[in-house]
Amino acid sequence: MTTTAPTTAATRPSPDPMRRRARIAGVLYLLTFVSIPTLSLYKPVKDDVGAFLLGAGSDTGVMAGALLEVIIGLAGISTAVVLFPVLKRQDHSAALGVVTARLVETSLIFVGVVSLLTVVTLRTDVVGTPGTDPAALLTTGHTLVAVYTWTFLLSQSLMPVFVDLLLGYLLYRSGLVPRILPLIAFVGAPLLLLSDIAIFFGVYENVSPVALVAAVPVAVFEFSFGVYLIVRGFKPGAVAALQAGQAVR
Repeated sequence: MTTTAPTTAATRPSPDPMRRRARIAGVLYLLTFVSIPTLSLYKPVKDDVGAFLLGAGSDTGVMAGALLEVIIGLAGISTAVVLFPVLKRQDHSAALGVVTARLVETSLIFVGVVSLLTVVTLRTDVVGTPGTDPAALLTTGHTLVAVYTWTFLLSQSLMPVFVDLLLGYLLYRSGLVPRILPLIAFVGAPLLLLSDIAIFFGVYENVSPVALVAAVPVAVFEFSFGVYLIVRGFKPGAVAALQAGQAVR
């Protein structure tokens, strides 16, 4: 009687590293939207920093908002790092520009976070101590809030203009995603830049309805891009073309 060796279970196909990379980048892009609640969480300190220093409002909300901004800062730079090995196959300099812009964005976000956390420290550890000058505290509080306001404009409003223009260029040239996505970036980034210039010169505030409307196309691009990467990933034909082009070089 002959015996046959037991057959091994069918080998599972190895996961596509590009598909996994796209999914990670997509999740990170969606994580950059977790800071939306900070608009209300920071309201007590931004509306009346003097009253906040004296105990009005909750510092828990400010602490929670600071944590959310740390998360989006880390998620933002992570998107650029994860996408860099793919994007550099199209244009190394532009891909490096995306990473650099994200790094500047994250650094400025952290400066803003530190400024508001310092206000919380003044409220909890300094206000009420003997010899404290209330006028000096109020001035310091207003200064720290002003630092946050300007770093917010430069980090979470201006830097996405450069990120999305460079990213849109790379995506459009490579065809890694449907071309409607980078086209949205090409429309949204200049619109946001015009809004930032208007805010810079005091035409309106960065939380005004006009500013929020101007930010919508960029938000639509980044959210749609993140969802597409999670659901569909990069187009296989575009990935193959980039790999072939790199092999030729």
